[in-house]
Amino acid sequence: MRVLVTGAGGFIGATLLQLLHARRRVGDRPLEQLAACDTQWAALPADVVRIEGDLAHAQVRERIAAFAPDVCFHLAAVPGGAAEADRTLSRRVNLDASLDLFETLAVAAAKRSADKGPPIVVYASTIAVYGHPLPDLVSPTTPTRPPMTYGAHKLACEIVLADYTRRGLLDGRSLRLPGIVARPRAPSGLVSAFMSDVMHALRAGEGFICPVAPAATGWWMSARRCAQNLLHAAVMDPGAGGADDGSRAWVLPVLRLSMAEVVQTLSTVYGVDGDQLVGYEPQAAVEAVLGRYPPLDDRAARALGLRDDGTPAALVQRALEPGFELAEEDDAWR
Repeated sequence: MRVLVTGAGGFIGATLLQLLHARRRVGDRPLEQLAACDTQWAALPADVVRIEGDLAHAQVRERIAAFAPDVCFHLAAVPGGAAEADRTLSRRVNLDASLDLFETLAVAAAKRSADKGPPIVVYASTIAVYGHPLPDLVSPTTPTRPPMTYGAHKLACEIVLADYTRRGLLDGRSLRLPGIVARPRAPSGLVSAFMSDVMHALRAGEGFICPVAPAATGWWMSARRCAQNLLHAAVMDPGAGGADDGSRAWVLPVLRLSMAEVVQTLSTVYGVDGDQLVGYEPQAAVEAVLGRYPPLDDRAARALGLRDDGTPAALVQRALEPGFELAEEDDAWR
């Protein structure tokens, strides 16, 4: 099996690439060749095909077509805050380049053996496709009313990918990712960066000013678990248990935690006094978007084998401790 990861130099993309390289398979099928596409990254393993450049450039898409992936994990994107600040850039990267990639994959697939079937495309969408305020329960029937350009462009790609799937050109699976932690301490363009920053601060025993109140609730997932879910999405049966409503889009199961619960977990895991280290200066705009997440009806996603981190302590350890879970243990889905 030939596998491509776009956005492979990013936070989630690099985690997924590492997992794929360690496993050397997708489900039961061995990994024949792995390709990574991005504009920049750190060093890659010698056996990974490097496709460097912007997906908006025809030459890059030509290299992707020549590689002819059986599975494409499409993670390349301009993040939420940056996308909102520059809608033209968001359209070029998050919308136009994504649609061009789908067409490139579909055209290349039409030239290969019919018995291979259409390429599988696992698309990293976002919970930002929902509007605000959210209802008391988010379910598969909750309307999508994205309040930001980032979510609007992601939703548009979900719809187009579902249409390619309906036509038999691609086999699309869109996963709506929640807050993924713990991102490196660096400017990211994400309003949700505080979710990672508080974890790094308490692990180091440092003070932190939180922009949401202790009772603010969010949907949390470690990068490791996110990568495992993306990989599982490539091999799951989308129609199992009637989970596919035609949209080919699912919200990942999450841990719904208050900021106070996260701080308490970090305090327990790292032996620090989070109540002393964390100060709260709630910002209404941040809390309105990232601090009022209700319960989630994720039964359809769980029926497909998608998972959350299990416990707050496991979330923290997967997010911050590289050796917490070995690659060969991933199949246990602890």
